[in-house]
Amino acid sequence: MAVAGCGTHTAVIRDRNGATVAQAEALTFVKWSRLLDDTSTANIIVNPTGDCCEAMGNVRSWRQNLEIYRDGTFMWGGPITRVNWSLGQVEIFAADVLAWLDRRVPHDTMTFTNTDLSVIALALIEDGFRPDDPGHTVEVLERARVFGSREYEKDTGQTGDHLRDLAEAGIDYTAVGSKILILPETFCSSVGRLSDADFPEGLVVSEEGGALTTRWVVAGDEDSDAIGSYGGADDYYGLLERYEEQTSITDSVSATEAARARVRTTNQAPVFIDTQQVTISPLAAVDIALLVPGWCLDITTDQTCRTVSQRLKIVGLTVEEDAGSDDSPGTEQIAVQVAATGAEVT
Repeated sequence: MAVAGCGTHTAVIRDRNGATVAQAEALTFVKWSRLLDDTSTANIIVNPTGDCCEAMGNVRSWRQNLEIYRDGTFMWGGPITRVNWSLGQVEIFAADVLAWLDRRVPHDTMTFTNTDLSVIALALIEDGFRPDDPGHTVEVLERARVFGSREYEKDTGQTGDHLRDLAEAGIDYTAVGSKILILPETFCSSVGRLSDADFPEGLVVSEEGGALTTRWVVAGDEDSDAIGSYGGADDYYGLLERYEEQTSITDSVSATEAARARVRTTNQAPVFIDTQQVTISPLAAVDIALLVPGWCLDITTDQTCRTVSQRLKIVGLTVEEDAGSDDSPGTEQIAVQVAATGAEVT
């Protein structure tokens, strides 16, 4: 059985034409992440010398990608968004492939009627990359089985924002390397099991009451007068209402479905387990490569006053390694964020 282990990272700067620009030799710091329904980031620090320094001088934002490997296995990749050159040091910041969609707009007017949201998400992504594709693939793991009507006008709004709005109505998405995964909000296949023994420094269980909502009102395009609501006073919590606008929605039925999806994920106060201040034990029976947002972990903990024993969705992963110093060895920290919302309880 695979275990988390203590990984060692390497990094490569790759041009969009596939050529290697630089090997990140003398890597002193690495940090990368994966996120659900948003763009993840990474950054590295290199202390280059000789030819490596000259190669690092050729690094350019958006033209080139940062690729990060853990024990030789590809873990993260995406366009470089910022470079800091200083005396004896180069720091590189990057974002995953979804960052391109925050720099793209709809290139055609697209209208969808009673369409599965995963189909709409796929169309948005493909339209965003069609005029200039830096290299991407998309995989729809399962249809959302949530339907709606949407319209996106040519050259109006950022594609990334449209995709995030769609994720609030019944789908999830994430990026792994250059691949974008689309999956239903209710997807929760387990990739491992963790208990208190896997968190030697302890962990924090949090309940986020600020996200709790028992009734949603969603308004669509103002020209269509589309508006829908779902939910009401809860027997346990009472009435907590929120309103939001999604201008791509074209009819009240779709607005109601969007409100229904929002209630499904917010009708219970979300419970989060966050290991940001600690690290998963190297002996934990999980494969780091499989910790992908949208999948789940079976978590059991009884060392805090809030006992948790259930399947929780991975919503974020952060891996960090520093090289240490002469007096202190380098360390790797692996932090996984998992959450239970109404969708997972269902």
